[in-house]
This record gives sequence, structure tokens and C-alpha cells, in this order.
Amino acid sequence: MPPGHTGQDALKRAAAERAVQFVESGSAIGLGTGSTVRPLLEAIAARLASGALRGLVAVPTSDDTAHRCRALGIPLVTLDEYPELDLAIDGADEVGPRLDLIKGLGGALLREKLVALAARRFIVVADESKRVRRLGTRAPVPVEVIPFGWSSLLPFFEHLGATPALRRAPDGAPLVTDGGHYIVDCRFPRGIRDPAALARALARRPGIVEDGLFLRMADVAVIAGAKGVRLLRR
Repeated sequence: MPPGHTGQDALKRAAAERAVQFVESGSAIGLGTGSTVRPLLEAIAARLASGALRGLVAVPTSDDTAHRCRALGIPLVTLDEYPELDLAIDGADEVGPRLDLIKGLGGALLREKLVALAARRFIVVADESKRVRRLGTRAPVPVEVIPFGWSSLLPFFEHLGATPALRRAPDGAPLVTDGGHYIVDCRFPRGIRDPAALARALARRPGIVEDGLFLRMADVAVIAGAKGVRLLRR
């Protein structure tokens, strides 16, 4: 087990235990994807089993989360059935000073953004290592693209100041998202000077499905650190 792995898992679990307090009976919620969300799913399932939560339905943001929810007994619905959600909870790869986020290293950024936008409140769960002063200083910006002609986008990403790389599966083939797309991870050596301008540029380019910049979307960040769990509000 890598050094610090157990400690980081404990932080994720502590953040999840605090975040689950936002979940109310009778609500429709969105559930994110990744290692930070997994203890949250377990906490929700435990409360459903004990009767502390009732009448809950959830929209999963990935096939992986859907599979885990079914195994835990969390009732699932679709975003078409519940286009307006009471709450969405997800992790983040970076959390900036104003709760601007980079997400998508788990490969589910498109569905995650759709679910977050459908929710009245968006809660982010993370450990303190994900906090940054400038977005892009640690994590790349994942950009979901259509497979057709994906490589023609590389010069465009480079023009924006990024070092782009196609994300690949363990066997070396392009990683394919649940939506059937590819992901190009765009690293910015000095971070992103103007995330909003970058998001606008990416949104205008044909062939790009969605990007991993979640700007001015999170309402609360639940951050777990060595000194405990604290809430940050936008």
C-alpha cells in the first residue's frame, strides 16, 4: 500500500460522513463518481438501511456509480425522470479559492456537469490536498471530445497554452467514456490564468463535447484535513 494511502482514505471517509448530513429524506440527489464519492455511497446506504433516510432516489453520474448504488441498495432514477434535483454531491480534482473546480480525472465529466447543473445545491467533497491557489497547477483539464478527428484538436489546445495528451486505457487503446467519447488531458505548466476565458474558448470549438472546468457551480465544499473537516461556501 502506498505511503499515505490509509490516511487519505480516512480523510475521504471523514468528508463523506459530513457531506451525507446534507442529504434529506424524500429528496432526489445526484451522485458523483470516483474514490471520494465511494464512502459517501456507503454512508447513504447505511442510513437507508437503518431508516434514518427514507424515500430517497438518486441519479448516478457514471456506469460505475450506478453499479455501486445497485449493490448497496440505493434506488436509482434517470435525469430524464428527475430533470430537477434537490442536491448533487461529487468529488473534485482541484478546488480553487472561489470553489471553482477541475473535475473529470475519473472520466465522467460530461454526466457530472449535467447532474450538477440540474441540482439546486452542488456539494463538493475533497481532502485538503485538492485545494489550489490557481486552477491547473496540479491537475490537467480533461476535455471530452468526439473520436472522429480528435487529433485535429491538438494544435488548438496547444494554441491555448496547453500540453495535450490523449487519455489511454491500461491496454494502450484510447479510453472511451460512458458516452462513447475520448478524453484529452490538457496540462497548463503554469496553471490557468483565466479559467472563464479558457472555458469559453473550449465551448466554441466543434468536436469538443465538454470540458472539466466547473466554474461558479459549487455551493459548498466539504474539505477534510489533518485538523478536521471544514465547510467552505461560495
